[in-house]
Amino acid sequence: MKSPRVLHLPKWYPNRYDDQDGDFVARHVAAIAAHGGVEVAVLFAAVARGPLPGLIAADEDFSGAWPTLRYYYRAVPTGLGLVDKPLKLLLYFWCLLRGYRRLRQHWGGQRPDLVHVHVLLRTGLFAWALRAVRGIPFIVTEHWTLYLPARAGGISGLRRVLTRAVVRQAAALHTVSDGLRRAMAALGFVNPRSVVIANVVDTGLFHPNPPTHQSTNPPIYQATLLHVSAFHDQVKNISGVLRVVARLRTASPGLQLRIAGYGPDEQALHAYATELDLLADGTVTFLGKLPHEAVAAEMARATALVSFSRAETFGCVLLEARASGCPVVATRTGGVPELFQPENAFGLLVNPDDEAALENAIKQVIDNGICFDPMQLRADATARCAPAAVGRAFGELYQKVLNE
Repeated sequence: MKSPRVLHLPKWYPNRYDDQDGDFVARHVAAIAAHGGVEVAVLFAAVARGPLPGLIAADEDFSGAWPTLRYYYRAVPTGLGLVDKPLKLLLYFWCLLRGYRRLRQHWGGQRPDLVHVHVLLRTGLFAWALRAVRGIPFIVTEHWTLYLPARAGGISGLRRVLTRAVVRQAAALHTVSDGLRRAMAALGFVNPRSVVIANVVDTGLFHPNPPTHQSTNPPIYQATLLHVSAFHDQVKNISGVLRVVARLRTASPGLQLRIAGYGPDEQALHAYATELDLLADGTVTFLGKLPHEAVAAEMARATALVSFSRAETFGCVLLEARASGCPVVATRTGGVPELFQPENAFGLLVNPDDEAALENAIKQVIDNGICFDPMQLRADATARCAPAAVGRAFGELYQKVLNE
């Protein structure tokens, strides 16, 4: 019997400009392809971040493990502001339509059995149109912190109306945490079939380091904190972490904070760390954009991962740290608290923007006031987030939708 075909439509996906953009979506797709019992394809379109020879450029790959079609369109098609905004919207949908036709050719004229949208809104509008014209059901996966109370005020009235309609027309709504599902429901974005399935953690890559033989003359103890995020300081509050570390270093000689990531606030955060005199003595090190293998190595040797976000729907790095046997100090926001039950079993949580509480929690971890079993941390992450578990959960959801 032929496996059902599932077309994935992501808002974010690794692309020619950023190989880590939307990598959590790519891990979902890979887990589904390996363990979901379906045939998958990916269709992605985005505005170009550089010059294009024409209005549209295409990267169509039919040679990989699954067809992956990426399209890019000009950021400034004409140079006329009033014209460019609607024109870019048309170019986006034209890219998706072109990719859909190419996939049908690849499949011998056959249509997908199901469309899986990752992050609204334009992706969902295209899927809704396919349902209306071709009768293809679609499901929606949402990751976005936009729906959390800290950011929901930025959702326009038109976007609210359209999002509410798309979610209701979907065959199912999947969120990566129950906190995100509740936040969307509070905004009226509800669906009769709502499920929570975790993000994927590569438990083969993220794992604890094996114990090493202790020297009879061990070196002076140094605590190493790790922070990994996109550098959007308004959301991730990296500047708050820097202030806390600046206060901690007096009482904790040798304390180090290693920061991995990149983003729009990178230069400002470097300047702020310099202002706090954290760079000259090596207290803080900016590692830049790291491949996943390097992040895994950092997590395996860190004393703790520190996250001080004001909004978080899931927090992949929190579970990657857990799979690495690394305890976490994080904030009670969005979907994070449900990942840390029972309290104090997998890390310590503080309230957003409470720097005194963050300082105290870090002290408890680095002074061994509270200890965590690395194997227990890893076992929990594996049960929640291993690719096989996540892929099978999506496969079950697809079957329920297709059986109807």
